[in-house]
Amino acid sequence: MRNIKLTIEYHGKDFNGWQKQPNKLNIQGEIERAIGSITGEEIELIGSGRTDAGVHSLGQVANFKTNSNIPIEKFALAINSKLKKSIVIKKAEEVGERFHSRYCAHAKKYRYVIHNSETGTAVYRELEYQFPIPLDVEKMQQAAKYFEGEHDFAAFKASGTSSKNSVRKIFKAEVLAKEERIWIELTGSGFLYNMVRIIAGTLLDVGIGKIKPEEIPTIIESKDRKQAGKTLPAVGLYLIEVNY
Repeated sequence: MRNIKLTIEYHGKDFNGWQKQPNKLNIQGEIERAIGSITGEEIELIGSGRTDAGVHSLGQVANFKTNSNIPIEKFALAINSKLKKSIVIKKAEEVGERFHSRYCAHAKKYRYVIHNSETGTAVYRELEYQFPIPLDVEKMQQAAKYFEGEHDFAAFKASGTSSKNSVRKIFKAEVLAKEERIWIELTGSGFLYNMVRIIAGTLLDVGIGKIKPEEIPTIIESKDRKQAGKTLPAVGLYLIEVNY
């Protein structure tokens, strides 16, 4: 039995998230179907974690077990030939039997992209969140640093999340400006449901002067969702990479 690790890129617009669900188009199910069609096996694809409806990925990781003898260098091309164009297997690697894409992950990096302009863009409108009011990037950068470290992020999780423990560790929080685009990048050990999008919404409020950078620790300590910013739309969110 071989254990195959996949690195996956996808455009999230047309999918109801990563997780397999009956009667709803999802990424996990599409890849399982594609693998099944080339191996003749019913396989279970294990993802590093779920991404929500509309969220994109440049580096999702998943693994599956197979008895197929397809050469590893041919696996990605073979799976891609059976997939929609909005999903691409970037790499296939044979890994040890004990590798588990979720349990072996040490960190994940997410990016939220804001197009900070009055007009927005026709070409990239499905790949970023357009916000017309000028943002103070320097203040956003100051505020982002307060998120680094281990904290109880109860104020930054969506209501209805199943996770009872809301303590998470963020290794690095950055705000980068590239012309009209602002990237909010968070690398952490794990994230709560909608946590990245809520942090991005809070930093956006800092950018328009609604929240001061030095108020972030108080918001974290409050554990009160109402104190943080709004949840920004899924369209601007990317899973960039998973580290092992």
